[in-house]
Amino acid sequence: MNLPEDFINEMNDFFSRQKDVPLEGFYESFDKEPLKGIRFSRSKINSTEEEHRLLKGLGEEAVPVPWCSGGYYTGNESSGREALYHAGVYYPQEPSAMLPAQVMAAGPGEIVLDLCAAPGGKACRLGEDMHGEGLLVANEISFERSKALLRNIERSGISGLVILNETPENIAGKLPSFFDKILIDAPCSGEGMFRRDSGAVKSYMNYGPKVCVPLQESILEAAGKCLKDGGSIVYSTCTFCVDEDENQILSFISRHPEFHVKPHPEITGVTHAGEGSFLPGSMRIWPHLSNGDGHFCVHLVKGEEKDLRSAEELLIKSEEKRRDKNTEAALGVLGEVLSGEGLEKLMQGRFVSHGTGLFKMTFDEKIFKGLKVVKTGLYVGDIKPLKSGKTVFEPSNSIALALDRKSIRDDSYLALSRSDDRLVKYLRGETIPIEPDDGLKPSGTILVGIDQYPLGFAKINGNTAKNMYPKAWRLI
Repeated sequence: MNLPEDFINEMNDFFSRQKDVPLEGFYESFDKEPLKGIRFSRSKINSTEEEHRLLKGLGEEAVPVPWCSGGYYTGNESSGREALYHAGVYYPQEPSAMLPAQVMAAGPGEIVLDLCAAPGGKACRLGEDMHGEGLLVANEISFERSKALLRNIERSGISGLVILNETPENIAGKLPSFFDKILIDAPCSGEGMFRRDSGAVKSYMNYGPKVCVPLQESILEAAGKCLKDGGSIVYSTCTFCVDEDENQILSFISRHPEFHVKPHPEITGVTHAGEGSFLPGSMRIWPHLSNGDGHFCVHLVKGEEKDLRSAEELLIKSEEKRRDKNTEAALGVLGEVLSGEGLEKLMQGRFVSHGTGLFKMTFDEKIFKGLKVVKTGLYVGDIKPLKSGKTVFEPSNSIALALDRKSIRDDSYLALSRSDDRLVKYLRGETIPIEPDDGLKPSGTILVGIDQYPLGFAKINGNTAKNMYPKAWRLI
């Protein structure tokens, strides 16, 4: 690969000053094939054994990514035609990109911000780790990229979240000292992506460190204002540039001495910066030393670290006794497919109508007044008018993917195996035949899934089921 001269000079200077990291093999690593990976959903998969079984079905070996629980290297590109992908069972992700969310270790009951969230791989992992108990805010400053973020989060089935399309400064102005944890996967010069993305070198020439450093600084400043005392910031980039990585953090700490670096010696497969390095306690993934593309990651703590879990005061525990007709209509349809326990779980929170859409809120959406909101809460479905003048509730695919098999009645769940040709027909939006051995009720709403993982809804009528899989999500 023809690498930019400025980059070569920069790296020669780095290795001459950082003696504990060898130069040998670094430049040659850019001529190697980039690694591929998938990360299994923490909210849908219950065991390593289950992960290995699914990998075998995908034709992959169980080779774990050392720095990410649930992450595996794969030999093939994950196909958008794979039903497990549509069910949100796994997320295709470059192995190095799995590190920051693992370091953050979001937990139930926390208020968490992913400040630069698109396309959504890290936000999904954060939400999975929170188990629907807390508040996740995923922000993306680009409106176009926020659409991809929305789609990926919906596929993951995460609840208790808000998607914003905002500047970090506006968030800091509206929500000072609000978050327990903040993830910053900062826009950067992308040096670590050179071997993966043919356009990365050209982008580097046009938008190198000189453009990125001041942008990263402003993002860090905003994050510092948003963070509670005792909270954490995890900052990451996919560049090797010291000015965007170690020097950026050192500069931030010099302006905000209340912050300190928290090391993570328990994380394996990465290079940990020791005493005498540019930034002790920080981590790097070097493509010639680890199985991944170039990455930098550091965990900052504001003051004395605390287990904040401060979402408790914001959360709505249960649905109000007085429900409007839209909520009653939704519960009527969803009650056809859910077990008693599943329906009770769904009713935890408040149902709010926005136009024809119905959303389940576990928090007060007024918190985000004055900010550009792309999505708030869990999209339950739509109230649609009929020619007769009456209305009917149509459940969303978001709610389907937020359900687990245990919450669905046996007579309302059609489990399709990978070898069943009805599975592809369903993902194409076709009407599918129902067989007596399926054990389903004769009519009404059902859920269709691949094995135990829900995919979406259908309307059964005797020996056929009318497809309700969204047009925008269907296979072509």
